[in-house]
Amino acid sequence: MGSLWHPFSDMGAVETNGEFVIARGKGVHVYDRAGTRYLDATAGLWFTNVGHGREELAEAAAQQMRTIAAYSTFGDYATEPTLELADRLESIAPVPGSKIFFTSGGSDSVETAAKMARRYWSEQGRPGKTMLLSRSKAYHGMHYAGTALAGIAGNREGYGELVPGGTAQVEWDSAEDLRATIERIGADRIAAFFCEPVIGAGGVYLPPDGYLTEVRKVCTEHDILFVADEVVTGFGRIGGAWFASSRFGLEPDLVTTAKGLTSGYAPMGAVLVAPRVWEPFFRPGAGVWFRHGYTYSGHATASAVALANLDLLERESLVDGAARLEDSLHRELAPLAGHPAVQEVRSGLGAVAAIQLDSPATAMSFAVAVRRHGIATRACGAGAIQVSPALTMTDDQVRELAQSFRTALDAELAA
Repeated sequence: MGSLWHPFSDMGAVETNGEFVIARGKGVHVYDRAGTRYLDATAGLWFTNVGHGREELAEAAAQQMRTIAAYSTFGDYATEPTLELADRLESIAPVPGSKIFFTSGGSDSVETAAKMARRYWSEQGRPGKTMLLSRSKAYHGMHYAGTALAGIAGNREGYGELVPGGTAQVEWDSAEDLRATIERIGADRIAAFFCEPVIGAGGVYLPPDGYLTEVRKVCTEHDILFVADEVVTGFGRIGGAWFASSRFGLEPDLVTTAKGLTSGYAPMGAVLVAPRVWEPFFRPGAGVWFRHGYTYSGHATASAVALANLDLLERESLVDGAARLEDSLHRELAPLAGHPAVQEVRSGLGAVAAIQLDSPATAMSFAVAVRRHGIATRACGAGAIQVSPALTMTDDQVRELAQSFRTALDAELAA
């Protein structure tokens, strides 16, 4: 074996069984080193919204690198594509007038939002508001704050107490539990509530009817910042709008993003900060510093790629494509719920779905076995198989995907 330590992996199993090496990608397909083709059911890791092999994005990166690949944005430094991208994101943000804080990815964005929320309340003269709330099943990245916020128990195990006394969780589907938790802890101690509009890595759980509107209302009533974690759902994946927050009218105080911002062609994330939160930091003469940032915040080449990616999403109407996929995935995958090896199928909101296996312990092995039937996917949550294709996937390809899943389920049931 080689020297690579894979993230989120049983390396003993990888050492024994070897690696599955992706050599190239085109559209909604990826190819291994032997040239075998697979439907990419997950768009990489939720991110390749425009599909693989888009020459425009490669050209945007190359052109920017020939000019200046990157430069710091600390202090008053900036590059042209970084400034342009910030303005572009403000124009599509769920809350008009938002400011944009750039990061290197989703975990960075969550960490940034957690620190920003606490620091905001400190600037408001309420430094006791430090606690961060999240939901069961939630995934908020793997930095310290994100790990502490995790609603996936296994992601927290073995690290000790990461944010002492600083986090609490509520039931993922109960606005009343959020309200009761706030009343028990005291709103004067709570800085923010982190909420994925659709729970992603925790198993693709769609919000119950009215849930998002109600939890936003609860946060407003108790003067708690509402953080929409749209690392997965942003940039068209939920369909009908650039962000799920816009589709549901949530007007979040902070929005964490990454993945679809560049469709994975360059590592980048961003936090969209509503006027309420950024105002104390922007007062002329106040001398307020937010002492936080990353070497690659607003990376020039990543910014150029993001701009080209947003152009593609707009030009090819891929936000509408996600709305089409919402119907297509639900139509083709929902019948799999009747299969003896399937417990349920979660679909019907955006270009995401999950096939919950009847035997959760088999999900990891099934995700490997299904490659023999031409699908590249992964297990997520507790025994679910993830579906989150590129927004370019056609209805015929969705039909092929569903049929291949059925064939694989039949084969595994017979084994």
